[in-house]
Amino acid sequence: MSFSGKYQLESQENFEPFMKAIGLPDELIQKGKDIKSVSEIEETGDNFKVTVTTGTKVLVNTFTIGQEAELETITGEKVKAVVQRDGNKLKVSLKGIESVTELVDGNTIVNTMTLGGIVYKRTSKRI
Repeated sequence: MSFSGKYQLESQENFEPFMKAIGLPDELIQKGKDIKSVSEIEETGDNFKVTVTTGTKVLVNTFTIGQEAELETITGEKVKAVVQRDGNKLKVSLKGIESVTELVDGNTIVNTMTLGGIVYKRTSKRI
């Protein structure tokens, strides 16, 4: 199953506690909690380009499965990491945050980020 496509955020759980834990300022948390971000994923073999647009902020990460890449985090920090593929899941560890993006079916992506005991879950639907 290919991840390629455009997905709009449908629901999220634990947004505020997670964003506080990673050090995002309250003002940005309040602004961001009601914005329905759009993720565009381009998959070509093991190469990925992920563009996430949240309001005026655009985050673009490109990576190849199994190879070290420089990825930008939610806070804007650049971190070197290796994305692994496990069936219909993409897994990466960024600065203590475990991120798993799962293609649940052809139209739904669930991204779960875990930091310590806080689990932030985002569900997006294909548009």
